[in-house]
Amino acid sequence: MTTTKTTYGQILILIGIIVAFFVSIQLLGVSFSYLGKDIISTINLATANPYIGLFIGLLTTAILQSSSTTTSLAVAAVASGSLTLPNAIPIVMGANIGTTLTSTIVSMSYITKAAEFKKALSAGVSHDIFNILVALILFPLEIKYGFLTQLSQQMTSLISVNQSGKGLTTYLFGLSFISSLLEKLVGLIGPFVSVVLAIILLFGTVKAISSILYTKMVGETQDQFKMVVFNNTFRSFGWGILLTSIIQSSSLTTSLIVPLVATNKVKLKRAFQFVLGANLGTTITALLAAIFKSESAISLAFAHFLFNAIGVLLFLAIPYLSSIPTFLAKKLGSLTLRYRIAGFAYIIIIFFLLPFTLIYFSTKKNALTVKNPQIELAEDKKQ
Repeated sequence: MTTTKTTYGQILILIGIIVAFFVSIQLLGVSFSYLGKDIISTINLATANPYIGLFIGLLTTAILQSSSTTTSLAVAAVASGSLTLPNAIPIVMGANIGTTLTSTIVSMSYITKAAEFKKALSAGVSHDIFNILVALILFPLEIKYGFLTQLSQQMTSLISVNQSGKGLTTYLFGLSFISSLLEKLVGLIGPFVSVVLAIILLFGTVKAISSILYTKMVGETQDQFKMVVFNNTFRSFGWGILLTSIIQSSSLTTSLIVPLVATNKVKLKRAFQFVLGANLGTTITALLAAIFKSESAISLAFAHFLFNAIGVLLFLAIPYLSSIPTFLAKKLGSLTLRYRIAGFAYIIIIFFLLPFTLIYFSTKKNALTVKNPQIELAEDKKQ
């Protein structure tokens, strides 16, 4: 009887957290809509350079350790009109890379165990390498041809999109007064404070959902987990999608495989197939955040899905390509086993130093161009 009450209590808590997640998305949208035109112009100007957008997404996610939070933020900004779809897509691409930091850090915890360290790091960085390779393929296509922008807009045009501007909470919970309450809240505390409050609420709810579901679904059954999940390619990939869709954290699910590979209980190949599934599963958050929002918001959610789906098709379906991420991961594992500093250098450069440096120089270049319009004119003539 006590167990049943506890279960019901946990279900009610989970439902409450999910409601809070949607309220945080709604609050973000309302807050962004109250920001002045100058602020919105600044946001779009900062992200107009796709390289800055990419590294903002990477850096933000590396710090927050939640691509779900970053992509949900981007969806809310696009839904409110504060951010354009083409400017938001590079941010989502960067978020996909930034979320891989967790599994890499987990793998570094094996640095004192020489027998397990190489395998652990190979498992951790296979997630990084996959997303970096996909970005190297799709990012230039997006810059040059608007590949993901056009494809996601075409997908959105195939479905019926609600244009009333009402949030998901209105439809699911019948709480039509929530929007007006949130508007009053924003008017009371100001849009800047409400944006910060919404981000904290969004981050907290995503982490809480991940933690509760992880504990219930995986934490109590880790032995059964490795026996059931990694039997073959289909199971590894399918369970990666399923678990990450439910837990809503690819950082958690991909970190799960690191100790399994390190202790030789799971082969790197099977672990990588699980990672590919996890990349698809994590896109569900953006799709949920975009429901009943604007066409652009739904297009961004589709762009996030397409980025991962195309990557999976390339690196799972094509035999030669599928071996590249694991090959590079093993090479980095061997290098780091020989020179321990290499692993730390990799993390610092890829996730922090490179984004900071490129954002700094790109911003500086933009500032110089604004101050000296002749520079921009000269560059246009050269082209």
